[in-house]
Amino acid sequence: MSGGSQRRDGAGPARDALEEWAEERYAHEDELLSELRAEMERLDFPLIQVPARTGLLLHVLLRAVGARRVIEVGTLGGYSAIWMGRALPADGRLLTLEKEPKHAALARSFLARAGLEGVVEVREGPASQLLPALESGAWDVVFLDADKEGYPDYLAEASRLLRPGGLLLADNAYLHGRVLSWTPDDRAAVEVDRFHTLLASSPDFTATVVPTGDGVAIGVRS
Repeated sequence: MSGGSQRRDGAGPARDALEEWAEERYAHEDELLSELRAEMERLDFPLIQVPARTGLLLHVLLRAVGARRVIEVGTLGGYSAIWMGRALPADGRLLTLEKEPKHAALARSFLARAGLEGVVEVREGPASQLLPALESGAWDVVFLDADKEGYPDYLAEASRLLRPGGLLLADNAYLHGRVLSWTPDDRAAVEVDRFHTLLASSPDFTATVVPTGDGVAIGVRS
């Protein structure tokens, strides 16, 4: 079939129903994660943390590649950091970068309650300033979930930071459908679309997108 006439199984309401079905079957928050989600809502944090099934996907992928050194760009309240931190061995390390001090403080509190103080470090500051100081080729996974306008630049940093065979993961790959149709003044959509163009054509990565949550881009470093 031509591209214009291909079926899109699972699109629209059917896809939403499948996501809900998968969430119910597979992604179960424990009490701590549920409490963190509620606390972020109480404190009027942006409700942009990953859904539980995306957290589970991160956990599964980190375990699958035997990840020991992980970078997260965008901590928020530490929800995804807990999912990932729990996937690491006792001597593993997750460095999560957060520019908002109040977000970092809440994340540290819940990471301590999760028993991950010795595994996860929350470092404060803009990722654009913190990433260049990190060691090249020494990281197993880089997870992007911060300002979408920065995704193309973060891709370049991930290419430098990841070891061969390392994983690049990026949340909000679909940007709630805005990647399908955007105007030049929608900078987030413009830059996420550019990120996809760069990732898909990069000789440094073999990449795809999986339709979990708002879409997760996955690239394997060459």
